[in-house]
Amino acid sequence: MEHLWAPWRVEYIQQEKPAGCILCDKPVEDNDARNYLLYRGENNFIMLNSFPYNTGHLMVAPYRHVASLEELTDAELHEHFEIVRLSIKVIRQVYHPDGFNVGINMGKVAGAGIDDHIHTHIVPRWQGDTNFMPVMADIKIVNEALAETYQRLKEQF
Repeated sequence: MEHLWAPWRVEYIQQEKPAGCILCDKPVEDNDARNYLLYRGENNFIMLNSFPYNTGHLMVAPYRHVASLEELTDAELHEHFEIVRLSIKVIRQVYHPDGFNVGINMGKVAGAGIDDHIHTHIVPRWQGDTNFMPVMADIKIVNEALAETYQRLKEQF
């Protein structure tokens, strides 16, 4: 069996969890730059993941607080995946990745950090983007600050 190590995520895991739901709260704060909201659709929005696996790691989420795909309306679902497609197009233009991980974790046992508000992760990947640093030194190198990533992507949305 192979193991996937992500020790840099411990900061997220150990932090005190804020009350409420960040995927509900952040869009209504009306401070998109501080909250790294990149795009607002009618039913869904895009925000950067504050604890990214790689530069450009985005999340697409509906405004409405629902836990699973089957709870989304047809309009929410259709727009959600249109925005996923748009996100991939924009990341491809800005960062030129070699591939993508696109995924939805429904439920805690499936790995969802926020298990009661459905969202899709889009993680750009590059050949050789994993190395010895996370395993040997407990360090994950993300090669660009979130604010810089936000500016680069925001211009394209």
